[in-house]
Amino acid sequence: MNSKKSTRLSGSRLIVARGVWLALVIPSLGLFIAGLPAFYKQLQTACVSPATCNIFGTLTAKGVLQLSTVGLSVSGYAAFITIFLTIIVAIWSGVGFLIFLRRSDEWLALLSAFFLVMFNITYPGSPAYALALAYPVLNLPLMFISAIGQASIILFMMLFPNGRLVPRWMGLFLLLGIISIVSSVFPPDLPFNSNNWPWWLNVLVPLVNYGAVIFSQIYRYRRISTHIERQQTKWVVLGIISVLTGFIVFPLIFNGLFPTLNQPNIPYYWILNLAYPVLLLLLPLSIGIAILRYRLWDIDRVINRTLVYGTLTAILALIYFGCVVLLQHLVNGVTGQVGQSPLVIVASTLAIAALFQPLRRRIQKIIDRRFYRSKYDAATTIANFSSALRDEVDLNTLSQHMVAVVQETMQPAHVSLWLRKPEQERKHNTE
Repeated sequence: MNSKKSTRLSGSRLIVARGVWLALVIPSLGLFIAGLPAFYKQLQTACVSPATCNIFGTLTAKGVLQLSTVGLSVSGYAAFITIFLTIIVAIWSGVGFLIFLRRSDEWLALLSAFFLVMFNITYPGSPAYALALAYPVLNLPLMFISAIGQASIILFMMLFPNGRLVPRWMGLFLLLGIISIVSSVFPPDLPFNSNNWPWWLNVLVPLVNYGAVIFSQIYRYRRISTHIERQQTKWVVLGIISVLTGFIVFPLIFNGLFPTLNQPNIPYYWILNLAYPVLLLLLPLSIGIAILRYRLWDIDRVINRTLVYGTLTAILALIYFGCVVLLQHLVNGVTGQVGQSPLVIVASTLAIAALFQPLRRRIQKIIDRRFYRSKYDAATTIANFSSALRDEVDLNTLSQHMVAVVQETMQPAHVSLWLRKPEQERKHNTE
């Protein structure tokens, strides 16, 4: 965090903050670990009620019977989901504890670490909820820690990276977001649960919340944030955009490559759903880099490469499939053969290989010109100066040109140029 005066903790406040953090996180992790056996057992039983079907990975009676179609036993499926979820939680919690160990003297870093640890272990459907099904006395404390854990999400999004509400009136939307997200932790059979709200309210409230967060971050980035805070924001935004892109692209690729699995009688949905927690791992990693400032200044290069190679991949994929379809149609029309021709695949692959480098350079130039204008202008200015350097012979003109290039590309507060006199002239002056 860059706003040290507003986020720094010291003395008794630091001791209290760390104590409260540990007092909330350690019991929550304990509930998660203690709930793993109950979670494993629940996965082997068909869900029959909203409470049991809300547990992550549970299947209906029909789904349990259909597991054999993908070659899995019920116990094998339960063990796989349990181990998978444990690994996911371990990565999120590991990043959170790392931030706690390195930056616990800043309260916004503590909030970020708290959010990362609590996000999965208190989310509705976690092993802690399976434990509460076996021991109903745990429902109330679980609801309490889940409400705090889920509220930390909207707090983080509204306050990152400098710990202030920007603008001040965003506090109204923060309150609305907390009410909305906390409502999801109530039991599914209660009217307070957001799943029981009218459909239009379930659409309107998230749109308002997300719109408020986006507006707040844009306003903060353009008017309030320092250079370091902007780099931190870029890392988190890159993580969020990567996750959202994966959520959209992966189902399209999966359904395109494995259309036979997208059938009502095959439980492909749990295979698809496992990809979402993996994609979400980009979020704690990007937040960890932003908070700990690890390789913080590489974000511009990462974004540049992501834009270039993401665009390049999309264009080449469209060209490849277009070539395959067009050439196959032409080959079938000329030869009359039915089926896929190997020559079509080879020709399309060679075309992609030939287009890769020229297209990459073209996309790099367009992106630099559009999104990195200052870098593009600096590179162009230096290239022009290098060309002029070969033809210029007047020292004074060359000196003025060099000073102008430095001012244009680096924009320093002051520029001075000293020229070393030739050795013979210096000796003559000393004599």
